Amino acid sequence: MENRFVIAVYVDNKSGVLTRVTAMFTRRGFNIDTLTVGETERSEYSRITISMHGDEYVKEQMVNQLKKLYVVKKVEVLESEPIKRELMLIKVENKSENRSDIMTAVDVFRASVIDYSPEAMCIEVTGNPSKIDAFVKLMQPFGILEMCRTGIVALDRGADTLFTE
Repeated sequence: MENRFVIAVYVDNKSGVLTRVTAMFTRRGFNIDTLTVGETERSEYSRITISMHGDEYVKEQMVNQLKKLYVVKKVEVLESEPIKRELMLIKVENKSENRSDIMTAVDVFRASVIDYSPEAMCIEVTGNPSKIDAFVKLMQPFGILEMCRTGIVALDRGADTLFTE
């Protein structure tokens, strides 16, 4: 049975590291649903958050292969229900007959209009991926001109941390 899972990876914060990690996925024919990367609380490390789907075999293979890379310091599947967030910027047509409906949706979804012109408005939405999906579906009838999503970032709940030296 295929499941979605999230893998958190601490790596050296050096050039070429992301290429090594993603090449490992490519070589094995696994597809990444989302991938985000950024510097951590320690500037010498970056954290890669990978969202994938697959069975237990896929999950085990990815974790085992990641652990073999010398640039990888720690790998963990976020097993419990982690805190997941995503950011999306979406540009929609700004037609006068739709403006109040769009603004109502912005309020309900706790989003923000970050750019406004007579032809279009750009909206920022953050939250759980299902919230982002619901907002996209709601905006489709109004005319989506462009959108981009960051992918999932996730942390385990509670005081435990992924990486300690």
